[in-house]
Amino acid sequence: MRTAEIRRRWLEFFEAKGHAVVPSASVISDDPSILFNIAGMVQFIPYLTGREPAPFERATSVQKCVRTEDIDEVGKTTRHGTFFQMNGNFSFGDYFKAGAIRFAWELLTTPEEAGGLGFDPERLWATVHHEDAETVDLWLQETSLPRERIQFRGSEDNYWHTGQPGPGGYCSEIYFDRGPAYGTEGGPEADEDRYIEIWNLVFMEFELSAVRSKTDFDVAGELPAKNIDTGMGLERVAFLKQGVENMYEIDEVYPVIEAASRLSGRRYGAEHEDDVRMRVVADHVRAALIIIGDGVRPGNEGRDYILRRLLRRAVRAMRLLGVTEPVLPELLPVSMGVMKDSYPELERDFDRISRVAYAEETAFLRTLESGTQLLNAAVERAGEGGTLTGDIAFALHDTHGFPIDLTLEMAAEHGVEVDAEGFRVLMGAQRERARADAKAKKGGARDLSAYSQLLESGRTEFIGYDALSSEARVRGLVREGAAVERALPGDTLDLVLDVTPFYAESGGQRADSGVITGDGFTARVLDVQAPVKGLSAHRVEIVSGELAPGADVLAQVDAGHRLASAQAHSATHLVHSALRTVLGPHAVQAGSLNQPGYMRFDYAFPEALSAAARAEIEDAANIAVRDDLAVSYEHLPLETARASGALALFGEKYPEIVRVVDIGGPFSRELCGGTHVASTAQIGPISVLSEASVGSGTRRIEASVGLEAFRGLAKERTILQSLSELLKVPGADVPERVASLMERLREAERTIADLGRQRVLAAAAGAADSAREIAGTAVTTTDLGTLADAGDVRTFVTDVRERMGEAAAVVAAAGTVNGKPSIVIAVNPAARENGLRAGDLVKEACGVLGGGGGGKPDLAQGGGQDATKIAEALAAVAAAVGRR
Repeated sequence: MRTAEIRRRWLEFFEAKGHAVVPSASVISDDPSILFNIAGMVQFIPYLTGREPAPFERATSVQKCVRTEDIDEVGKTTRHGTFFQMNGNFSFGDYFKAGAIRFAWELLTTPEEAGGLGFDPERLWATVHHEDAETVDLWLQETSLPRERIQFRGSEDNYWHTGQPGPGGYCSEIYFDRGPAYGTEGGPEADEDRYIEIWNLVFMEFELSAVRSKTDFDVAGELPAKNIDTGMGLERVAFLKQGVENMYEIDEVYPVIEAASRLSGRRYGAEHEDDVRMRVVADHVRAALIIIGDGVRPGNEGRDYILRRLLRRAVRAMRLLGVTEPVLPELLPVSMGVMKDSYPELERDFDRISRVAYAEETAFLRTLESGTQLLNAAVERAGEGGTLTGDIAFALHDTHGFPIDLTLEMAAEHGVEVDAEGFRVLMGAQRERARADAKAKKGGARDLSAYSQLLESGRTEFIGYDALSSEARVRGLVREGAAVERALPGDTLDLVLDVTPFYAESGGQRADSGVITGDGFTARVLDVQAPVKGLSAHRVEIVSGELAPGADVLAQVDAGHRLASAQAHSATHLVHSALRTVLGPHAVQAGSLNQPGYMRFDYAFPEALSAAARAEIEDAANIAVRDDLAVSYEHLPLETARASGALALFGEKYPEIVRVVDIGGPFSRELCGGTHVASTAQIGPISVLSEASVGSGTRRIEASVGLEAFRGLAKERTILQSLSELLKVPGADVPERVASLMERLREAERTIADLGRQRVLAAAAGAADSAREIAGTAVTTTDLGTLADAGDVRTFVTDVRERMGEAAAVVAAAGTVNGKPSIVIAVNPAARENGLRAGDLVKEACGVLGGGGGGKPDLAQGGGQDATKIAEALAAVAAAVGRR
């Protein structure tokens, strides 16, 4: 049974049981402390916890999930995977234990020809919490499962909670017996390789007052409404139904392994290390496909970094399989082909997805090339038989993205060892810092219970599209997560109104500012946020008077601030449309920021804009301003809006009814909840400030808007006038005049460098003649003074060494380059036979200079911080020769 068919049967079964079919939420988590959704119930948390009223009593979904905690273990065993799909059915105060058990048993055991999953009921087992005798009785009443195939387990396995005070409850897990070939008898308690968990039924019925660990918590009482949250691992069920050994061999994964095998010429199943690499490729390519599909772009932080790491690990694994050319153009289409039945949008958006992935691979291949050069230099400094330090290996990995296994492999080819233990220590320290940071972020998450309680009294009505002021009533005051009954002058806290004209920050648009006044009371609005959906929290500073919940107030938005924000937001729509006109429809929005006088727009595109394209985009946006296009909006069902051609931001979660902003008919039509001008002429000039890369495959345009754009252009005019007067040429000739001066400057620098080299070479003969004998070795040391190029020191040293003849000789020279000392030491063959090594000598010198260095036995170089100690450093070299 194909994975997509299992998915289809699941949704159809529960829909027939009265469940609302809810599409998968984006794999991108709404929780800032969590990068990706990691469980099927994530989008239903507000309903399960009671923070928001559920719009349905029953729901079902197949949720896209990504877990990256064990990313280094992927492929090593068949249990770890990055991307997976979790089938779930949910009840919000409707059916409870009996219904959940009955539904699960029916779907699992109904024969395939009757629309079920066709599991043999004789091979199913269940586990329950050791204190939950009620659930055992329900299994016996609702199903044909015998008592001997029900096992008690402790809280570690069969109790669910969030890790924080709140809802919790027992759970009951369903296992499938794979048979004696896979392990010992005795049920899940005996062997979880033979008995595979396929479904977990969570009975959310208790309120926990304190949670100290997975198994140590306090139960305050029962929840007012008992909920059901279940999860069935789609990939686990798929490999059981398809008769394969593990999730890597199912129909949605194995074709990528086959493609990797074909490209590498290595057979899957022949050698463990190759199998691991092919599983890494299949898992990571599939996960990257889904993550990019939901709007993530590779980068250096958060989920962007996770995506980058997945793509690079896949490319690296193929490289270790012997494939050095680009591989994603071969592998990604295969993954899309087997996933499109479940997620048709992957095929529709594949042009965008593939551009992002292929650009990242190209960038990584360049990284490998540059990293190889850095590694070769480090290996050269270490010398044959030497050791590459752990900090160098870590810097190659962490700063340059160079994989440690390639470092180990390539260093070994040159006879150099790597301090792998030192590398692991540094990596461990980095992971601990990351864990501590993640824990701090999670622990620092805001307590939203006070806002949730206020939401129970009703949503905040936003009227700001049509009005900039309104009468309102104070519904509540919240300070540091707790409700308070009074606000005094000087206080800063959140104020919740029943009605507001203030726009809460959303969709890239910054919040409104303004004032809220009442009877003897004035507060300045600093910010507006939506801590829970449907509620606006105004961060205010109390200027005068006292305030309490229930007070009547007047909320007034700063009209100038609102207009400037609207100008920037409407300008963003114009720039987006201009981009797509000039570059094509694959220039897709990846994020934006709009605030008074400024807009920032991120978009997916693999190349930098040419000067001509940038000018054309700016011109098109300003022509739209000149044409005074009408700006209008309407509310439509989501699918109707999409069908009408309205653009949506990838990865954004939209409600069923959306707001569509239309500018000039066909010019721009987007889903948007922000505020806008009435017509484009109100925007004023749009001046593009910069266009640059902000990550692989993602670029950013920044522009000033309205009065700020005018002021910026006026400032540039003043600068041009000053340069024109200074250079005594008309303004139009300034660029040519500056270019001429720059060329003359470069020519002067080249002349100075040539003179410096001539001076250095002229000193070489004298240096050879002035050598002194130390312990049977001719030694010459020279301070070359201030130099333009550190390479001149190397040239001098090698020239002097040639002049010294065949007798044992050591040449040391130093110079000051850009204020820093640079030293080079050369040792001829006869001196090396006496045990002298250039690398050892340069370390002596650099220790004096306050720096470091290294190289080969015949030639080494280094530097430091203190140029005043050059003479002392050269003396240290002579002393070191004497000690030999």
